[in-house]
Amino acid sequence: MSTATTHDAHHEEHPGGLLRWVFTTNHKDIGTLYLLFSLLMFMVGGAMAMIIRAELFQPGLQFVEPQFFNSMTTMHALIMIFGAVMPGFVGLANWLVPMMIGAPDMALPRMNNWSFWILPFAFAMLLSTLFMEGGAPASGWTMYPPLVLQTGDAFPFLIFSVHLMGISSIMGAINIVVTIVNMRAPGMNLMKMPLFVWTWLITAYLLIAVMPVLAGSVTMLLTDRFFETSFFNAAGGGDPVMFQHIFWFFGHPEVYIMILPAFGIVSQIIPTFARKPLFGYSSMVYATASIAFLSFIVWAHHMFTVGMPLTGELFFMYATMLIAVPTGVKVFNWVSTMWKGSMTFETPMLFAIGFVVLFTIGGFSGLMLAITPVDFQYHDTYFVVAHFHYVLVTGAVFSIMAAAYYWMPKWTGNMYDERLGKLHFWLSTIFVNVLFFPQHFLGLAGMPRRIPDYAVQFTEFNQISSIGGFAFGLTQLLFVYIVYKTIKGGEKATDQVWEGAHGLEWTLSSPPPYHSFTTAPEVK
Repeated sequence: MSTATTHDAHHEEHPGGLLRWVFTTNHKDIGTLYLLFSLLMFMVGGAMAMIIRAELFQPGLQFVEPQFFNSMTTMHALIMIFGAVMPGFVGLANWLVPMMIGAPDMALPRMNNWSFWILPFAFAMLLSTLFMEGGAPASGWTMYPPLVLQTGDAFPFLIFSVHLMGISSIMGAINIVVTIVNMRAPGMNLMKMPLFVWTWLITAYLLIAVMPVLAGSVTMLLTDRFFETSFFNAAGGGDPVMFQHIFWFFGHPEVYIMILPAFGIVSQIIPTFARKPLFGYSSMVYATASIAFLSFIVWAHHMFTVGMPLTGELFFMYATMLIAVPTGVKVFNWVSTMWKGSMTFETPMLFAIGFVVLFTIGGFSGLMLAITPVDFQYHDTYFVVAHFHYVLVTGAVFSIMAAAYYWMPKWTGNMYDERLGKLHFWLSTIFVNVLFFPQHFLGLAGMPRRIPDYAVQFTEFNQISSIGGFAFGLTQLLFVYIVYKTIKGGEKATDQVWEGAHGLEWTLSSPPPYHSFTTAPEVK
């Protein structure tokens, strides 16, 4: 073949400009697409939260109709979960897993491209429901019947967009499993993998196991609505509570899907800035696996109030409390890693420590919700809202931000602005607590969730919460600016950005692999 034809073939295979991003099979490009998409959705979902907090600033109906308010809570949740947090973690996996295991790329690069490009279409469908007759779905992200079956023209769009998100997740997960199992560098056995890789391997198995369950439950909703089946219709012999069982059998592992990669990120960052190896590597691996296993047998703790038998309530209560044990092991190990370390407090470390402290608050309130008799008081109040936002905002979102600051120098070749990074951390940490902490008190005092109006005695805490919400939202614009500024330029990052006194290199935490791979070979 002449040089010209080789050159042409090469050119055809790697289009430039915009097309490069459409057709790319490079794990770094796809990781970047996921991360930018996640950031965009984080802002869209955040804007919806602002509408919710504006309406709740005082009692009465100020800005939006109750139906639209409920649509906002539903859309906010779906967009944050499936559009911001999950794609954020998948983007990190795409970027980092091949480099951490010394692989040239992901195992299935074309499927990788496809799993990303499904997402913009899924969310376009979901967001289009805002402009439809009857309005966007207003059934909560849980899509409980019979409420969701009364959604107007938006209903099939909701169901199909959820299907697309699920397909994307399953493809991404298969890709990660195959990559980790088949493409590790020589000498890197499973117990030498960095913890981020471990947490993602386990997360990917969870995704493959539970996404089809969600697909099944929403398909049954679809046939109930359009084909006159009665899976969840009591009048036809069905049972709406069955939907809750099927949904939460997906939904509980799902919340661990959103936190296990965060555990991996924090387990990479803390040893670097404590300048000592991670304490108890193998116990961390086993704890992660235990959490994943237990996540499948606790689903009905979301349903203590449906009237299940006492034996069932006791089983789910004890199983749920058991999950606190491996989680506690992790927190103990992170603290032990920092103990007597030569710690420095750059932005990623600040977010990691913020994660450990605030995620633990969410863990404790989760333990309170696990106790069946008192859950009857907490259920469907703002206490639950406070609990899962501590887990998901100061947990999942903080960890993604920690990861962005930690690996951005490696991704862009530029150092972010440390001063602005620290400002972003402190503002976020202060305002996220102003936003969610008062909600514990609102819930304990009996304020129900998902309501646009409330009794006057709840006014002060709601006002504090709303002020915290707006301030937290504005602070995230600073994050967008920092990311933009770092991508555009700035001080050049060196080879060993986070190298400490002991020369711990920055993509791998203990135990060190057989060969110390710092970077994967560049794929041209």
